[in-house]
Amino acid sequence: MDSVAGRAWISGEHSGEYCSKLQNRFDAFIYREVTPAIRRDCQAENMEIVAAGASIGAFNAVATVCRHPDAFRLAIAMSGTYDLSKYLEGRFNEDFYFSSPLHFLPDLEGPLLEALQKRMILMPTGEGDYEDIGESWRMARVLGAKRIPNRVDLWGRDYHHNWNTWREMLPKYLGEHA
Repeated sequence: MDSVAGRAWISGEHSGEYCSKLQNRFDAFIYREVTPAIRRDCQAENMEIVAAGASIGAFNAVATVCRHPDAFRLAIAMSGTYDLSKYLEGRFNEDFYFSSPLHFLPDLEGPLLEALQKRMILMPTGEGDYEDIGESWRMARVLGAKRIPNRVDLWGRDYHHNWNTWREMLPKYLGEHA
């Protein structure tokens, strides 16, 4: 899930407040426009969708499943970057809180959590150049504390933070969870 919001976060050109609002607009676009379009195209009105992404796209995949378990059954979050708070310049805001699973999941209760506990978050990650497996483990701890099924798969030092790695990962997990 590459996104305008993801590009805004990493560009360094916008405030954390702007990026947080843009992130929530991106989420609304995915849920209100893309999700129904996928279902129409597949002629499956209640189809449960798989969200996938790499790097900051992994954040989007996890956030999409966590916010919308009614429509998304699985996140394949490759080489994830899950803590975007470093882009807030110390100015935490409500839009950010509700867009960031690391931040809103610890307080989540009720029907949304119950639905999410029936979903799966896969977090494959390499251990090569520019990978930060600590991000995946931190996300896994937050998910696990809420009994949300998840798994971190380590791919080893030969797998770097790049498209060659993700091109190998994605078909494997889609094949296993189709």
